[in-house]
Amino acid sequence: MLSILGVLAFVVALLTSVMIHEAGHYLTAKKFGMKVTEFFLGFGQKIWSTQRGETEFGLKAIPAGGYCKIVGMSPREELSAADADRAFIKGSVGQRLIVLGAGSFLHFVIGFVLLISLFAGVGVTSVTNQVQKVSDCVPQSATEVCSANSTPSPAKNAGFLAGDKLIKINNQSFKQWSDAVAVIRASAGKQLNIVVDRNGQQIPLSVIPATRMVNGKAVGVLGVINKIDTVRFNPIVATQKSVTFGKDILNNSVSSLVKLPSKIPDLLAQTFGGKPRDPQGLVGVVGVARVSGETASTGKLTTNEKIATFILIVASLNIFVGMFNLLPLLPLDGGHMAVAIADGIRNFLARRRGLPKPAPIDVERLTPITMVVFAFMAALSIILLAADIFNPIHLNL
Repeated sequence: MLSILGVLAFVVALLTSVMIHEAGHYLTAKKFGMKVTEFFLGFGQKIWSTQRGETEFGLKAIPAGGYCKIVGMSPREELSAADADRAFIKGSVGQRLIVLGAGSFLHFVIGFVLLISLFAGVGVTSVTNQVQKVSDCVPQSATEVCSANSTPSPAKNAGFLAGDKLIKINNQSFKQWSDAVAVIRASAGKQLNIVVDRNGQQIPLSVIPATRMVNGKAVGVLGVINKIDTVRFNPIVATQKSVTFGKDILNNSVSSLVKLPSKIPDLLAQTFGGKPRDPQGLVGVVGVARVSGETASTGKLTTNEKIATFILIVASLNIFVGMFNLLPLLPLDGGHMAVAIADGIRNFLARRRGLPKPAPIDVERLTPITMVVFAFMAALSIILLAADIFNPIHLNL
């Protein structure tokens, strides 16, 4: 039951993102006086619609996207005299770019807002500055058991207790435990003056971190195990972390798009050759929905962790889709933006030469390119669908 709810939640989130994307096109087109005749969620057979002014809003049977129909997307489109001046192609290059880019822009906004809600509202599972346990020694390997020959725990000798909260190191506060860890690891054999909060009282303790060799490098260790808990950040810190994390997702999205052609042979082998599915490889919408369902049904995560994971999935997907949609390939918005930019360059060159403004580029003449790109994306979608059904990705939750 929880698995089904997870899948349904993902479908609702995906369709909501599509609707917001199309709303970006709709609102900006209306802002510039362009005529929008249709705003539909889904494709195929119409199942419901309503007329509001000059625009028909509705739902179609196949929930695989949506569209916003603006009159005059091509110079060849026949328009009435009343609509001629409101055609998309009549807008300035800047206006056309804004209308075309609004959808992807809102995908980035959705991702950013979701990340802020994650860090500020839901919270993330993280190591805190509170001591859960003070170790008896500092093991030099994962298999070492504390004995008389082991390195004594500096924290135990210094008087640290379970429940202490480390709030200052050498009179410097730190926002996150990871900041404190960096100082401790860089202080092997050096005295640190640490202030802990113990039942509301601030107690100063002096300690010299023990040395542990990690990958041939000496790092400082206190000998404590810190509590893992849900951490929420104030709005300013949450915004900063959202920007940083969003940039990481964006960079990974760009990297994935660059590597996409090289991953297709592996995807074919995983789909039809019985090769184990790569969790870091390509995955389709069905696969992401399955992961959402698996996350919702697992007993290894708390409710808060399930919500956080779901938000992260949806935020990452929106950022990826926003980036993908900006690729300069027809029929993507990025392809239409490339055509608009080319129009702008041609207009600029004509002005420089004292020539009349050239006619807009006829997008329909680029139909062969559009069909090749569409065929590639359709084939990839079918392969991903087969992979997600017959050899799905599992998170082992």
